[in-house]
Amino acid sequence: MTNRTLQTLGLTATHGVIGDPVISGICVDSRHCKQGDLFAAMPGAAVHGGEFVQYALRMGAAAILTDAVGFDLATADVGEISVPVVVTTDPRRDLALASARCYAGQPAHMVAVTGTNGKTSVANFTRQIWELLGLSAVNFGTTGVEGAYAAAMSHTTPEPVTLHKLLKTLKGEGITHAAMEASSHGLEQRRLDGVYLTAGAFTNFTQDHLDYHETFDAYFNAKAGLFTRVLPPEGSAVINIDDPKGAVLVDVALSRGQDVITLGTGQGDLQILGIRFDATGQEVRFSWRGEVNTARLNLIGGFQAQNVLTAAALAIACGAQSADVFRCLPELRTVPGRMQLAATRKNGASVFVDYAHTPDALETALKAMRPHVLGRLLVVFGAGGDRDKGKRPLMGAAARDHSDVAFVTDDNPRSEDPDVIRKMILAECPEASEIGDRAQAILTAVDALQPGDALLIAGKGHETGQTVGDDVLPFDDVEQASVAVHALDGLGA
Repeated sequence: MTNRTLQTLGLTATHGVIGDPVISGICVDSRHCKQGDLFAAMPGAAVHGGEFVQYALRMGAAAILTDAVGFDLATADVGEISVPVVVTTDPRRDLALASARCYAGQPAHMVAVTGTNGKTSVANFTRQIWELLGLSAVNFGTTGVEGAYAAAMSHTTPEPVTLHKLLKTLKGEGITHAAMEASSHGLEQRRLDGVYLTAGAFTNFTQDHLDYHETFDAYFNAKAGLFTRVLPPEGSAVINIDDPKGAVLVDVALSRGQDVITLGTGQGDLQILGIRFDATGQEVRFSWRGEVNTARLNLIGGFQAQNVLTAAALAIACGAQSADVFRCLPELRTVPGRMQLAATRKNGASVFVDYAHTPDALETALKAMRPHVLGRLLVVFGAGGDRDKGKRPLMGAAARDHSDVAFVTDDNPRSEDPDVIRKMILAECPEASEIGDRAQAILTAVDALQPGDALLIAGKGHETGQTVGDDVLPFDDVEQASVAVHALDGLGA
């Protein structure tokens, strides 16, 4: 119960009964609406929430927030609406701001990370740095809430009501620092607009989610919203200028008065000057505004150096001393499902699991592993159903160009025919082996490993299910890798 009035949530009734009722809570699902709630009837991809206003009213909704379309749908169902109705042109942003006022409170220092790849790793590394500095911290997104408080999440960036209830809980638990992932969907749908950020980071921009955004411009504009709209002028923008889109975002951030920290290879405030790889990690030489440093990273993949330094820049932007931050770097641990060593064969060959599920991520992961591998580089991968179909041949091309042996398998086919998905991938890598059963593909690939070889199992990372139709079947790449090694060598990871 919040017992705030409609106007204290920043909303003014425009239709229905003009008044300022006390609001006990905010609800976006009419099935969960309670007496006295504000029901937010939002436009959706398939249906509009306005169709459910009639049910929310039966549950006791005290007011409605929607757009003109939702209002028309609602009045078509119920006629004259007997509670205050707020009709706005940007109801999603109004919902975000109202949720922030309704469930007031958040950790004092919050950062958000956007970009096609690297969001989870950067958020996780940022949280690890804060914890190593003795601060109470969490990260949340694709892998749920991790750190000083743990919880599962159904979306990378939760809808505003869930998000602000979580932030209020985190503050109540004494958590002072939080790093969150800002997905393009979340930014497009204004889910973060009520969060007060100290800093934001951009990792990179490549193809993904075109099934939702339709064009590259729309996809980029969604991500750019972190800097054009969500991060306040007094915030700090950490931007990877190795990516061509980085320069665009630097201009955006500067135009809004934000403090900009640029990061790149041989360029920027935080520069990667050199990397030396070995079997278990890498030595990184870098500079921070002219001062040269080195750090040992027990992490596989050159791109991890960029993720780690982005996290370091976010910690600095939130007030930590650079020297203290850099001392933490050798202590950082692998993020689960991100270039995670899953098993090692008796002959020394290694098996890694990574979340890479975009063409760029797969290419990046394979290229990153190459310097660590003396023998052949093998890969098991697929592509998801009911998602951007344009990625499939590009995934095949990435495997063809950057691995020595490839196995094409199933990866969450959902409602599509998995055979069709595999054929679209194989069009660009016809020499790959096609094994639809993912467990069999992993076993076959592990069996093929020779001394000095390494295998990357790509696509699922931390996930523990295979979505087939409407069913989510238990499946864990790390577990399957360990089972395969155990079956072949009689030992585990």
